[in-house]
Amino acid sequence: MDGKRSCSLCGGAMMIMMMMMMISHMTSALEVPLDLPQPPTITNQSPKDYIIDPRENINIFCEAKGKPHPSFSWTRNGTHFDVEKDPKVVMMPGTGNLVIDISGEKAEVYEGVYQCIARNEHGSAVSNNIVIRQSRSPLWSKEKNEPITVQRGTSLILQCRPPAGLPPPIIFWMDNNFQRLPQNSRVSQALNGDLYFSNVIMEDTRNDYICYARFPHTQTIQQKQPITVKVLDNSPSGERVPSFLHPPGMESTTMVLKGDTLELECIADGLPTPNISWTKVNGELPSGRFSFYSFQKTLKIKEVTEADGGDYRCIAKNRMGSSQHTITVVVRAAPFWISAPQNLILAPKETGNLTCDVDGNPKPTITWSVNGNPIESSHNDPSRKVSDGVITLSDVQTGSSAVYQCNASNDYGYLLANAFVSVLAEPPRVLTSLNHEYSVISNSRALLDCASFGSPLPKITWFKDSQSILNSDLYHIHKNGTLEINVAQPQNSGKYTCIASNNLGNKENHVHLQVKEPTRIIRQPEYKEVQRNSIAVFECKVKHDPTLIPSMIWLKDNGELPDDPRFEVGSDSLTIHDVTEDDEGTYTCIRNTTLDQDSASATLTVVEQPDPPTDLELTDQRERSVRLTWTPGDEHNSPIKLFLIQYEDSLHEPGVWLNMTEVSGTSTTAQLELSPYVYYSFRVLALNGVGLSESSDPSRQYRTNPAKPDVNPSDVEVSGTSPDTMTISWRELSGLESNGPGLQYKVSWRMKDAEQWTTVTLANVSQHVVTGTPTFTLYEVTVQAVNDYGEGPRPEVVLGYSGENSPTVAPENVKVSVQSGTEAEVHWEAVPLSSVRGRLKGYKVTYQKMRSLHKQDYDRENPQVLIFSGEETVGRLPDLHPYSHYRLNIRAFNGHGDGPSSTDQQFQTPEGVPGPPTNVNIRNLNLDSLLVEWTPPLEDNGHLTGYLLKYQPINTTEEAGLLKEVLLPANETSYTLDKLTHSTHYKFFLNAMTETGSGPAVTKEAFTEVDEALIRHPAVEAGKGSAPPSPPPPTPPVTQSLQPPFQAPPAGPMFGNVNSSVKEDHAVISWEYLGPDGNVYVEYVVDNSKEPWKTEFVNGTRTFQIRGLKPGMSYRVRLVAKDHSDATIHSTQEMLITVPAMTNRQAEIATQGWFIGLMCAIALLILVLLIVCFIKRNKGGKYPVKEKEDAHQDPEIQPMKEDDGTFGEYSDTEDHKPLKGSRTPSNGTVKKDDSDDSLVDYGEGGDGQFNEDGSFIGQYSGKKEKDTAEGNESSEAPSPVNAMNSFV
Repeated sequence: MDGKRSCSLCGGAMMIMMMMMMISHMTSALEVPLDLPQPPTITNQSPKDYIIDPRENINIFCEAKGKPHPSFSWTRNGTHFDVEKDPKVVMMPGTGNLVIDISGEKAEVYEGVYQCIARNEHGSAVSNNIVIRQSRSPLWSKEKNEPITVQRGTSLILQCRPPAGLPPPIIFWMDNNFQRLPQNSRVSQALNGDLYFSNVIMEDTRNDYICYARFPHTQTIQQKQPITVKVLDNSPSGERVPSFLHPPGMESTTMVLKGDTLELECIADGLPTPNISWTKVNGELPSGRFSFYSFQKTLKIKEVTEADGGDYRCIAKNRMGSSQHTITVVVRAAPFWISAPQNLILAPKETGNLTCDVDGNPKPTITWSVNGNPIESSHNDPSRKVSDGVITLSDVQTGSSAVYQCNASNDYGYLLANAFVSVLAEPPRVLTSLNHEYSVISNSRALLDCASFGSPLPKITWFKDSQSILNSDLYHIHKNGTLEINVAQPQNSGKYTCIASNNLGNKENHVHLQVKEPTRIIRQPEYKEVQRNSIAVFECKVKHDPTLIPSMIWLKDNGELPDDPRFEVGSDSLTIHDVTEDDEGTYTCIRNTTLDQDSASATLTVVEQPDPPTDLELTDQRERSVRLTWTPGDEHNSPIKLFLIQYEDSLHEPGVWLNMTEVSGTSTTAQLELSPYVYYSFRVLALNGVGLSESSDPSRQYRTNPAKPDVNPSDVEVSGTSPDTMTISWRELSGLESNGPGLQYKVSWRMKDAEQWTTVTLANVSQHVVTGTPTFTLYEVTVQAVNDYGEGPRPEVVLGYSGENSPTVAPENVKVSVQSGTEAEVHWEAVPLSSVRGRLKGYKVTYQKMRSLHKQDYDRENPQVLIFSGEETVGRLPDLHPYSHYRLNIRAFNGHGDGPSSTDQQFQTPEGVPGPPTNVNIRNLNLDSLLVEWTPPLEDNGHLTGYLLKYQPINTTEEAGLLKEVLLPANETSYTLDKLTHSTHYKFFLNAMTETGSGPAVTKEAFTEVDEALIRHPAVEAGKGSAPPSPPPPTPPVTQSLQPPFQAPPAGPMFGNVNSSVKEDHAVISWEYLGPDGNVYVEYVVDNSKEPWKTEFVNGTRTFQIRGLKPGMSYRVRLVAKDHSDATIHSTQEMLITVPAMTNRQAEIATQGWFIGLMCAIALLILVLLIVCFIKRNKGGKYPVKEKEDAHQDPEIQPMKEDDGTFGEYSDTEDHKPLKGSRTPSNGTVKKDDSDDSLVDYGEGGDGQFNEDGSFIGQYSGKKEKDTAEGNESSEAPSPVNAMNSFV
């Protein structure tokens, strides 16, 4: 990123440089090749005013070119300066550069005016007058500064007046701690270095006002003696209208030179401190060239022109009035070139002019010299004519070459220019390199050089593709031979030829032009408004010519980006992490190539919550109001929307701040309405678009005087909680509403229309219970606030009833009308209102199913309650059970409780339609048969009369075939459908019926089995579609349409009747293909996997078996039709099939005949082997195990341990291989046992052991000792253990 930051303002610099190059292409002076004779030309020289450092050597530059190479000499103060005679001065070889060693010498010795002369046989050129002056930093004159005493409010000037230096020193004011003295609109430093006070305050008293002068050439700093200022307050100055301290009076005049910087200054006295503003009389301040400094007291205008002359007015203003001062600016000008003389190349007999066109104010005087000598004193040349600023040379001759000097001067400076006249006869030559490549951007100007030389000057002609180029709207040929293409387009690319010709010959050159696409930012950075600590991203995406590689530079406020890792420059973006306030500014993206650039800018604004308001003040204080004013805090770039004013009542709720009011974000004051007897403190919060500020510091406390209450308690309510009581409740007043100490509540009540009130006075409560009241009687109630200062306003009367009691009468004439098997209607008479003893809320109808009339069971259901309003005397009982016995009663209720119940009413509901059959299942019996099974409905709702079974074939587009019906008796729970079509999708509907009608149907779908003899079986690897081998023992297929039924997605117009049937390890897909000729494929993949689809080619068939599917997995399957170019022309929607887990087959394998036969064969073989082993054992007799153990005395033999995983019994040491848990002797042999007839001698590498009675005890391996030493295998029968292992 650092490399991308290395350029500051490089975009503008690049454009300026390109413009200068274009101008030089068109206006470059005539250059004579250095291989040709020519007079001298000065190429480098020191500035006219040269201030030297007395501690370093003096270097004066003078370099020149010419043919032959010029020699150099110097003059000093107008006389010849003999360099060779001064040992301190050395002229560098090949140049006129002087090095003066001033060590041991005073630099003043070499001060003066120096001029260099470069000469050869064709003329002499001279340099400017170079004034050498030594820089000076004189000491401050000794002085004693008396303390300055001044009254508060008056103005003050502290003079600096440093010693004159060369160049002038830089002035600044500091204190004893080397800290700069603070400056502001009241205190500021003038251009001459003095310190001005518009008015003084008590804080200006100090004894260390020190003026410092820094001399830049010597880098020395000198200080003035400290100045002591004492401000008195015994006779302060009052407020006054401003007057000017500098410049004094009402008018003044200043002069400035054209091109310099104009500085105008106005410093005013006044109290309060005046503000300064500037205007130009009869004009406007020059746009883009003026600026203000020193708190508006200084106006600067850079690069002054004649138009900047005139009157400027500064205005000082405060609340007491204003004053103004007019400064008249006079613009003068040192001489400046309009057209400097240029070198002149002439052929013999030619005529030419040297022009010296200058201007200035006053008008400059022009003088001519030849080879450094005044033209008047040179020899008379009849071919030369001088007329003011023009020299005309006519009919020149060979050998008349010379260098002419033009000197233009006025009171403010001079200009000196050398121009030689060279008389040559030279054929043309082209100086531009051959086949030079030019590249420009489309729609820009192209300049093709054809720099040439010849005498006479050659004429330049241009050609493109053999076509002559003439001046036109598109082309322009400049005097120096440069071809300009005004607006270059891609078709202007190609080869160009220029020909230089004069009377001595011709010369041609070829150049090439490439016109490229411009660089354009297509995604510009946009304005960003972000919060602090967040991320800001500016985009800058560019489109450019492919042959140009653009670089990217980001600038902040036209300067380099901060060197901070938070700034991340990407390929097309700038990201600022953890944004801070310092990151605010304008960000510019510059995308430039070697030919052009584009830039775009956007502003970053950092916003955050505002700072809290400050300076809270309370004014206009009254009994019930006060005015609060404040000073807003920093908005942080997000305007304040409103101010929230909060208060704290430290008397009643100390530490609790409550919202009081809101005011507009443009306000800084609010009139606050107050309550009596409150100790107020206020604070203010500001809200902007980001959020609320912190709260301000609290204001001072403001206490209001007590008063009688303004309001009474609110929310007064009367309620009865029991038959003989009445509760009066209210919302208590807050401390803010109490208005004074001793707050109490005066509670009064009486029966409606009674005369006498009963009153109690209470404190710190919010209710009162009145006892001994009659039941449900209307009362009038009031609650009034009182305190030590009086009663509140007259309270409002609130009506309410005393407590209720339960109703005393049950509803009568209850009648039930049965509407259907599931609905009944009940009627009753309303109870008398006098029996309610409260507010009648309604009637509760309680009904309960006692039993079913069909099942003769007595499992009662829980009672159900329906509530009807007090105005109703009829109600409907929904959701009853058909063919059931019910009981019902009714009671009235009020707010206190329920009244007595009516007499129970009995009623019965008629039969209804039954519920749906349950556990419906459909199974395949064979290719053309399906078995439908079910269980009776859970709800018979009457006497079942039978079942209705309907079925019909359907295809994948839900088109149904002929619907068939079968009526079945009530005792049937299964039915077999024969003579169905194989490989067909069927839909079934099953209803239960009573005398009332049919109940809801259960819908199921199923497939008949696919005839696998019709299926094409391609031979592929497992896991793909394959031809099935001989079928295994049959297992019932799982039909995909059962619970929930599988429905193939609708197929497109090319595929129809797409069906699937899934078995334990394969799936069968069938379809109809109606499309054009093409290739048909079955594709499948595991559901929710990222594996590629597996594809099987299935042309020529309408069914396909996918084998090798994994149990328990789901697959997505689709059919695809492709044309002969393998492009997909149609694809069905995906079907989801699930392969059942193997647990079913594992559970059913034990019932298969082939498995039972295999197990029997294995058992028979084991029995035969055991008999053989028993015969062999009896051949050698029986030996106790203990004797076998005693015979093994070899210490190397270790019994097997249980922790080894072995049995810990006995081992045969006659084996050639050691047993587990034993060790073999070092010689590799095993000790032979005395016994050779035991069963253990017959084990051959088996994994198990048998003890002496034939039981299995461990591992034996090896051969009997009688076997041959060569390791021949034993001829004995194999170990029965090995035989067992061979079957596992």
